[in-house]
Amino acid sequence: MMRLAAICMAMLALLPAPAHAWGFYAHRQTAAIAEANVTPEVRAKIRALLAHEKALGTPECPLKTLQDAAVWADCVRGEGWRWGYTAAWHYRTAPICQTFNPRANCSGGNCVTAQVNRAHRMLADERLPAPIRLEALAFLVHFTGDVHMPLHSGDHEDRGGNDREADYGIRPGYNLHAIWDGPLAERAITDPADPVVRRYTPAERAELGGGNPDDWGRESWEIARSFVYPTAFDTDDVCAAPLAEKTVLSQDDIVRGVPIAKRRVQQAGVRIADLLASAFAPGALPEPERRE
Repeated sequence: MMRLAAICMAMLALLPAPAHAWGFYAHRQTAAIAEANVTPEVRAKIRALLAHEKALGTPECPLKTLQDAAVWADCVRGEGWRWGYTAAWHYRTAPICQTFNPRANCSGGNCVTAQVNRAHRMLADERLPAPIRLEALAFLVHFTGDVHMPLHSGDHEDRGGNDREADYGIRPGYNLHAIWDGPLAERAITDPADPVVRRYTPAERAELGGGNPDDWGRESWEIARSFVYPTAFDTDDVCAAPLAEKTVLSQDDIVRGVPIAKRRVQQAGVRIADLLASAFAPGALPEPERRE
């Protein structure tokens, strides 16, 4: 019986973990990075909003901490009848074989970059009820993470890699999107010798931060175009011929991808911190846009 149990455990270890948008662990780490890099005053304002959790009516999806906020938008999608309209807010894929267009694929603001901007504006507006601003906080933290995941921006007619079967080394049963969402990102940010959750220096923050959601989407698209797909399919020109429906990421592919995935998590965390600082700054709400 003990031998049988050991065999079963070994088989389970080979199965992929359930995939969420950029993995619950990676998203929570971006929030932890952000929290470590905001001022005590900003942390106090975040706590004040989190105190209104019950008003959102999502008891199955807790929202007690900033790390909870980082995964809340994925959790509530489980109630499709209530939150299904947010599904398109998690990505803004653009074909890697065409010129990048930051204004495409976002009809009515239904894409991740538009929703980052919308959530930031709502969070900054102290005239809004606290539960509305809390929802905006959760969306802001989560969607900023999403836009940094390369396959939420780059696409090769496969729903951001979801339609490309891929083995993660010797572990079968994934698709390309799920690998970058889960095991690759998790491996990238679990090095105890170089923890990602810490207070970054001003120089590090300047190097990792900057830009706006459209810029971050373009960065992710470029990574998908120049690294993710070429590495996964062992070709320098992924647009020259149709790609295989299934591939395998070798150990070398994984090792090469780790620092890229790690940097995207760090950038997301630092940029979330910057967004929170600007949203909670006095007089943060911009003047309403005028229409001619």
